[in-house]
Amino acid sequence: MCVTLALLDSASLYFRAFYALPESMTAPDGTPVNAVRGFADTLARILTDRRPSRLVACLDADWRPAFRVELLPSYKAHRVADAEANAEEVPDTLTPQVPIILDLLEAVGLATAEAPGYEADDVIGALTEREKADPVEVITGDRDLFQLVRTEPSPVSVIYVGKGWAKAEALGPAEVADRYGVPRDNAGPAYADMAALRGDPSDGLPGVAGIGEKTAAKLITQFGSIERLVEAAGSGSGELPLKMRLKISSAGDYLAVAPTVVRVAVDAPVTLSGPDTVPDRPADPARVAELAERWNLGRSAQRLLDALGNS
Repeated sequence: MCVTLALLDSASLYFRAFYALPESMTAPDGTPVNAVRGFADTLARILTDRRPSRLVACLDADWRPAFRVELLPSYKAHRVADAEANAEEVPDTLTPQVPIILDLLEAVGLATAEAPGYEADDVIGALTEREKADPVEVITGDRDLFQLVRTEPSPVSVIYVGKGWAKAEALGPAEVADRYGVPRDNAGPAYADMAALRGDPSDGLPGVAGIGEKTAAKLITQFGSIERLVEAAGSGSGELPLKMRLKISSAGDYLAVAPTVVRVAVDAPVTLSGPDTVPDRPADPARVAELAERWNLGRSAQRLLDALGNS
């Protein structure tokens, strides 16, 4: 049987669960548990449908890392709820559900991972960088992680769930290249640089004025990276029309920092809570039962337990 490592973008999954299910799903004390139940159901589907032998739920230790904000103050700035605490704007009814999700993962015996001062994207990137033997599946609703697809030394694909698990898409280098017009042999890194050039308002990335996705993809395909593109523009290369050289030059300050902001930090100091092997039975069945009763998790907890034996 093929051994596969599944890396979960946990926040992406529980945010989507929160908005997909009604807040009328509550515990006996009135605490909403829609995100918990939706996350547990998604996790059960991952274990049943993808059958990973190894799995890590990756967490945000810092959703807006200082090193990125110092380089680009606009990074995720529109999502800040409390500027002094650098706190993310999260629905009040979601916040208390996150510790329940973590308790459930621990009781079931599934590993979590984080890195102080880094986002879950960086954790996923670092664990992907470390993996040299087993195929990796990154499970996320965030297109930013398309930058991790590769064929060697072990294949990495993204299971994109932006439209829900029922419409999940598996994308490797060929699929990312075909969809975004970047080269297949460098699809992951090329996607990151294309995204930086294009910009992304949802992350506070301004991009380069006048350069859309298709033009960005063509430029990265032609020059290979943002750094080489900037070098060509600065040298007055005839490979770039004058208007394009001016656009690139006028965005020089942004382009000097954008690669570091957009690319995942594969050197993030990741620590795991325990072994990443998917167990065939829960680590603490009594604790799982207690959590299921206390938080009214209904069939969601049982589906997760059933999936352990089927993975």
